[in-house]
Amino acid sequence: MTTSEGEQAGGAGAERTPGGEGAARPEDRLEQAVRAAEQALIEFEIAVETFRVEVENFSRLHEQKLGPVYARLEELDARILEAKAARSDDPEDRRRADEARARLLPIPGVEELMNGWMDGDGLFPEATAMLTDQPVRPPQRVRPSDEARRLYRELARKAHPDLAQEDKERARREEFITRVNAAYARGSEAELRELAEEWARGPELKRLPSAGEELYARLEWLSRRKELLTLVARELEESAIGSMLRLAPEDPDQLLEDIAGQLRAQVAEREAELAALLA
Repeated sequence: MTTSEGEQAGGAGAERTPGGEGAARPEDRLEQAVRAAEQALIEFEIAVETFRVEVENFSRLHEQKLGPVYARLEELDARILEAKAARSDDPEDRRRADEARARLLPIPGVEELMNGWMDGDGLFPEATAMLTDQPVRPPQRVRPSDEARRLYRELARKAHPDLAQEDKERARREEFITRVNAAYARGSEAELRELAEEWARGPELKRLPSAGEELYARLEWLSRRKELLTLVARELEESAIGSMLRLAPEDPDQLLEDIAGQLRAQVAEREAELAALLA
């Protein structure tokens, strides 16, 4: 055995010697498990938050683009029922017509609820233009770019509150991450870059060794947090908007166009039926 090999073997033996200078602490493996669980949870939270923003953005576009068409279909359905009731003079037909009309009555704040598409007097010009395939003001797009996604993920990994072990530091991180989430929801690369610079100038947390009891408690908390996030992710995926978004994650705009085309065909059918009833 060479001198070098002997030194290496001796060094390895020293590491395994109980109570030796290089002996591993009993908590080392537990600390490694906690760190790995923390990083895995952070990545999971980033993925869930990213999908939540995508679902909210798609929901907004869905309502702005298709809301007027759905409103037109409901109006036509009510008018068809009213025309049928007028022809039959049947009390049951009249009841159904009245119920359909009651669902369309204006309510306080309807303009805000319909995102500026409709008020008590009916559809706004933009909505009417959309139904007739005329030029229309495009709906607001808030879809974060690849660079915004990269900045968001980087900030979330660095500043995540779960990396704090002191209440003061956790509070600082929670306030900062709230601003990061808001900037990401707006799709603002400029704000995210400013936040990245701000974080780089801020204080760094010195992580102190954790006692075994604290590590076990930490693992339990991480496990409960993961279960909660799993439920949130499942609700997002199983929601109507989430399910639609997963059908065309690469081109959700085209999916909306396809649905709009189908709805416009239904509008044409209802208009033809109403015209026949009123003839």
